Amino acid sequence: MTTEVRELDLFFRLPGTLEARTRKTAKESGPHLVTILPRGEAIRNFVYSGTLEEVSREVELSVLSILPGAEFEDLLRRCSDSTYPLREIGERRLVNGLRELLDMAHGRWLWSEAAQERWRLRDAEAITQRRRGRRLVKKLACYPFVHRAGLRFLSRCERAASRQFRTTESYLRLFRDLKPSLVFNGSHVHSGLAIQAVQAAQWLNIPTAAFVFSWDNLTSQGRIMAPYDYYLVWNEALRNQLLQIYDRIRPEQVFVTGTPQFDFHFRPELQWSREEFCRRVGADPTRPIVLYSTGMANHMPGEPEIVDSIAGLLRKMTDLGSPQLLVRIYPKDQTNRFDEVKRSNPDVLFPAIPWEPAWQTPRLEDAPLLTNMLRHAAAGINVASTMSLELCMFDKPVLNVGYNPPGVEVDKLDYGRYYKFDHYRKVVESGAVTVARSEAELGAMLRQALIQPEFQRADRRALIKTMFGDTLDGYSGLRVADRLIKLAQMGTSLRTRSPEMEFEVS
Repeated sequence: MTTEVRELDLFFRLPGTLEARTRKTAKESGPHLVTILPRGEAIRNFVYSGTLEEVSREVELSVLSILPGAEFEDLLRRCSDSTYPLREIGERRLVNGLRELLDMAHGRWLWSEAAQERWRLRDAEAITQRRRGRRLVKKLACYPFVHRAGLRFLSRCERAASRQFRTTESYLRLFRDLKPSLVFNGSHVHSGLAIQAVQAAQWLNIPTAAFVFSWDNLTSQGRIMAPYDYYLVWNEALRNQLLQIYDRIRPEQVFVTGTPQFDFHFRPELQWSREEFCRRVGADPTRPIVLYSTGMANHMPGEPEIVDSIAGLLRKMTDLGSPQLLVRIYPKDQTNRFDEVKRSNPDVLFPAIPWEPAWQTPRLEDAPLLTNMLRHAAAGINVASTMSLELCMFDKPVLNVGYNPPGVEVDKLDYGRYYKFDHYRKVVESGAVTVARSEAELGAMLRQALIQPEFQRADRRALIKTMFGDTLDGYSGLRVADRLIKLAQMGTSLRTRSPEMEFEVS
């Protein structure tokens, strides 16, 4: 571990009085929480934030996690009583088939803008006659179940098949040995890796909880396969949406905690001076910085052309202090698609994003880097990204690209459609962001943002207040920890299990 990482690690704790608390020395007879970390972002959310360290002060904590490298293993050991590797275990073809059918039926029933886009993309992927035939058969098979009763029936079938045709006993043995009072999945959307462990807990009648990973997941990422006893969510809107979509979940099962991923933005010790930030990214501290954050390559083809055009727009704004373009490449984008833009635009800043390629895991250093990108930007540009919310948190003008770059046909992929997605449409309607429908419009909007940054300030503040309430205080990790501790202490005394989850495992 580098000196810089060791120094950063001192800051990645829950702030305030928590450091004064002492770790319990006799936890064997008390509650036992098992936390599943199936993705790198879950390590960021619950390990770097200090959430799990706080949990381990009060209850026994075991962690089932992906292991991106030795450095991460060390961090996990330091915040828990025991750690175990989370392994990818294949499922039977019947189980996978039922899950695909259930997911398709769920998407067709929900029929959100994002679900429609997923449906269209799957159709487009069927490029051969054989694939088109298989796709048609799957669609015809799902249609009879496109209603609540049909989804419940498929869900029961999927759960029963998962138990009957399970491909591993390892998690059953582990949980019989550990005897946890709660199993918590830190990222419900990455259930492909976690589901074997989650369902093993459910078969043993161990209460389970899940963190709903992101604000768009319920309408864009398919069905929650394994029903949980408890859910932790970002905000009230997500809580209401969860209750509406899954009508068997009761209000007392869902808790609004905020999300620890934003806690870092509100920790003074992670804030760099402008001079320090500019030194780290190679920027000129005397010139305005425009932050462009890229998206997923398959969802936003042609983005290099957009970056190139923005660089050209900024070069013409010498009267505004010659703004410089800083590009944060989506950390999971391994396509190298911006290499030509880098070569042809040496004045554009492309700082390295410190993520570990293994399991696409953020490193400790990325949290302060992102925080200071947002703090020191004069304005931000993206395509319907969560970064829009983060820019609003820092009261920065937000511009969204709502037009297709050259060469990307609208009938195949329409950038403008992203602003109709259920989660993002409310952001656009709030007036907190502006959506440019052409390059010329983007240039005019960018100029206005640099001249008049207070424009839309009231709308930005109203959006953040409406969406997050009082949870943007740097203490969401503490709220998650407190809730998990309470649920673990409850054990099985107040179980709220739905009928399809009640199994006996011999």
